[in-house]
Amino acid sequence: MLTRTLRVVQAFDRTLVAEVAADDGDALEKKLALAVAAMRNRDGWLRPHQRSAVLQRTASLLEARQEPFVTRIAREGGKPVSDAAAEVIRAIDGLRNAAEALRTFAGREIPMGLTPASERRWAFTTKEPIGVVAAISAFNHPLNLIVHQVAPAIAVGCPVIVKPAAATPLSCLELVKLFQEAGLDEAWCQTFITDDNALAERLATDSRIAFLSFIGSARVGWHLHSRLSPGTRCALEHGGAAPVIVDRSVNLDTVIEPIVKGGYYHAGQVCVSTQRIFVHQDILGGFVERLTARVGRLRVGDPLLRETEVGPLIDPRETSRVASWLEEATSRGARLFGGGRYSETTLMPAVLVEPPADAKVSQLEIFGPVTCVYGFQDLDRAIDAANALPFAFQASVFSTDIAPALRAAERFDASCVLINDHTAFRTDWMPFAGRRQSGYGVGGIPASMEDMSQEKMVVLRHDM
Repeated sequence: MLTRTLRVVQAFDRTLVAEVAADDGDALEKKLALAVAAMRNRDGWLRPHQRSAVLQRTASLLEARQEPFVTRIAREGGKPVSDAAAEVIRAIDGLRNAAEALRTFAGREIPMGLTPASERRWAFTTKEPIGVVAAISAFNHPLNLIVHQVAPAIAVGCPVIVKPAAATPLSCLELVKLFQEAGLDEAWCQTFITDDNALAERLATDSRIAFLSFIGSARVGWHLHSRLSPGTRCALEHGGAAPVIVDRSVNLDTVIEPIVKGGYYHAGQVCVSTQRIFVHQDILGGFVERLTARVGRLRVGDPLLRETEVGPLIDPRETSRVASWLEEATSRGARLFGGGRYSETTLMPAVLVEPPADAKVSQLEIFGPVTCVYGFQDLDRAIDAANALPFAFQASVFSTDIAPALRAAERFDASCVLINDHTAFRTDWMPFAGRRQSGYGVGGIPASMEDMSQEKMVVLRHDM
């Protein structure tokens, strides 16, 4: 019987990079059985020092092989090599972060003796792995997202089965090889390669899965959440339409660069990309002039070239979708600066000024190289507009006046508010969470370690 394969192509020019074997239902069953067997064999559980050593060795192996991973990310995902290099550095740090977090990953003492009935007892908790983890990942950070989902599982001792995005499986496959080279037995970290949504759902909803880590679209994530087996815990990381408020007190020459970084990094294909920019009317004209000039200077093209700042979208269908949203907005009165097609896969960066509030670009996550600018007079009304969508993730306010900055920070519906920084800022150890339709649970490596573990309490009576 012939093994089915997935074609992995370069995001920029759609040329073939590799063909990888796809897993089927039988393979899924074998992987689940292997993971469950490892979990049930308590005597075979890896000790904390062993898990830490695997993570540290994997980080060192990845550090020694950065360039092949940089090229791989740029080819399969279309991320410019300068940004791909930063992703690899983050992944190395993330692996070490997970290992180091084990030094403080501990239970706690529970007070006893507070009532006569609880006298002569000592109680404490320990941490145990929650069980088998299913990790379903996204294309936009094909290495670092895998680290975010897999490293916490390994750190706490959970067997993990990871399904990378079908368009970008190569970085995941190579990372898992590094784990094995570092001494991790296959049972503790397996890949599941498929473009079959039904098979992916079968993995996520299997009753043997104790925890689902999902990064991807809200539509898919909430569907899987509704189908989880009773008792399965989960964390969902979706997207949003991140808002920025620019107060009239700012120095326009200092705010443009971070806003451009937040909006056009990886061609806007980031769940917290700067999308909706609310600018005080007093400075709106100057802001638009400077923003459009800077966006017009962004270097677009082949992500393998060092000078490229904006590369392709992941699929030609995405370029067509984003282009159609731009057309809808301009047909209804929005002013368009930039835009157009560079190639089948790549769009020129665009700025829309005053698109209608009910246009797709104002209501939905664009996930492309587009930002939208809206003028405002009243700060509270701008905050209300920023909070009006069913998505809520990260938000930003730029101001040199502390009062509007703190008012926005207090009133934004967001899990994180950045003051004088763009919405896409993130470190891998900070909590990272979508609110409402943007997600469920909390990401970030230490937070994921907590999610993938469970406490057990031990009560010792010491008068016997």
